[in-house]
This record gives sequence, structure tokens and C-alpha cells, in this order.
Amino acid sequence: MAFYDPLIARTRTIHHPIGPLAYDCVKLIVVRSGSAILFSEFGEQPVKSGDVILLGANVLCGSEPEGHITITTLYADTDFLLDQLFWQYADVLRDRFDAQGFADTIYTEPAQVLHLGEDRSGLLLPWLDELVALSVDGAYRDRFHRMQALWHAVIDQVAPFIRISPCRTSPNQRARVRPTLPRYRRFAPLRAEARQVRDVLRSDIARCWELPELSRMVHLSTKQLGRVFVDAYGKTPLTYLTMLRVEEMARLLRETDLTIAQAGRRVGWRSRNRASAAFRECVGITPSRYRAMRSAGSSMHTNETSVLT
Repeated sequence: MAFYDPLIARTRTIHHPIGPLAYDCVKLIVVRSGSAILFSEFGEQPVKSGDVILLGANVLCGSEPEGHITITTLYADTDFLLDQLFWQYADVLRDRFDAQGFADTIYTEPAQVLHLGEDRSGLLLPWLDELVALSVDGAYRDRFHRMQALWHAVIDQVAPFIRISPCRTSPNQRARVRPTLPRYRRFAPLRAEARQVRDVLRSDIARCWELPELSRMVHLSTKQLGRVFVDAYGKTPLTYLTMLRVEEMARLLRETDLTIAQAGRRVGWRSRNRASAAFRECVGITPSRYRAMRSAGSSMHTNETSVLT
């Protein structure tokens, strides 16, 4: 997603399995035709025409089309969505910073499959097509109000199907659920320390990084670093490292003949069991199941312009 475009849309037809990928934005994926097996933190789920997939930022997800699947994906910046959440609940929230904690409390599922049905999802198609056309033309600024109107028309139909957790209805009432780790950024510039740690982790994912070492590197306490990094990327530094390792392990499984244990060691895990457990936790399927997808047919494509995730 372009840095200056908080909302873009793309339509793709996919014939090959897609390896687990994560994006630093929220994605709303509308299945227009065909079907696939989706795998993410919820495990494996079939999706077909009439379904909508909602993915939080930095959530790994992949798919195995059953023949083909045609989708339209809306990529929405997290701050863009938090701003809308604030105004939706302006009678409850004091300011935009409150929207952060509110979102963490009510949206506790990082990946959801919503079954709208073909009739209701069919209502979305003209709006989606226009959003795609405006996105391809790069018309977000010039056609800002039209794109906003189209987005609100789409989300108005989808929102009733999104599962939320019980939450407070006034500032003085305690939340009734324990919120998950934040998956959205605050309304503030991304801290340089968070970017620095992210770049360091990406530069050597196989290294046995420890939080005190990373904290000393950016001159923060471990507690401060954890808070700053979670605010920026929705995960702790070590959980983010696990996501990076799983992404690379998935690539090795589909592009090389390394065993699962060897692939796990290559990305930094010493045992097959640890690698397999982390892979299944992040992707929803075992490494063996994932590799079998390649053996069963086509090799996986990870071209960013044609992904279901």
C-alpha cells in the first residue's frame, strides 16, 4: 500500500497457492468467484463466493485456491480506520488516543471469515469496481470524497457481520474481557527506536535476539521498548521476530528441498518441534501440510500484486 494512500483496492484472479504473508495494514478481502482454503491463526477454513475475509495488520495468512479464486482486496491504513472508530464512538471516547485501547478491547480476533452470502456480497461489487478504478488511477486525493463514500457503503454492509467482544459502554465501566496485544498504531509518529529494532530483526532473523540486548541498542528499558514496539507494529519485538522467521521458513519449504528441521534451523530455531509449533501457531497449519500443497500441484507464488492475503 502506498504511503500516501490510506485506502486502495485491487482485484485479482489467483490460480496458485499463496504462501503466508503479513501486511502492515488492515485488509478486507471480498471473494467474487471461485473458492480456496484459507490458512491463518484460525487454522484452515474454506472460503467461497459470498465470503469476506478481515485481516488485522501484521497477521500472517495464506491460501490454496481450488481451481481459481477471484477477489477484491481493500488495503486500509490502520490510523485511517482508528480515526473512523473514534468518530463512530465519539460519545464514549474522550479523544483519539482512547480509540487505541477501545479497538484492542472489542476486536480481539486478528483474522475473521465473514459469511455475507452471494446476494449481500453482490451489492458490494459495483462499489468495489469503482474503488479499484479510482485506486489504479491514483485518484485518492482528487476523488477523496467519492472514495470515502464508496468505502462507507462497503463497510456499512460488512460491519454487522464482524465479530466483536463485549465491551464497556461508558468510560467508567470496566471492560469485561482481557484485550489482546494492540494490532493498530496510535495517532502519533512512528518512534525511531521501533523502526531501528524492526530493521535489526529483519537484518538477521536467525540470531538469538534477547530483549535486553535490543533495549540497550536503542537506549530504552525493556518495558519501554516493549510498549513502543507494540504501539508501532502490534506485536512485541520477539513475537514480530517469530513472524519474520515463519515467513522465511515458508519460503524455504516451497523453494528448496530442505527438511522441516533444516529450514527451522536456517531461520533460528534449534529444534524441529519448536519450529513446527511456531509455524502452526502463526499460520494455522503444520509445515508438513504446507509443504504438501507444493507437492500436490503448482508451486507457490508470492508476487505482491496477486496475493489473496
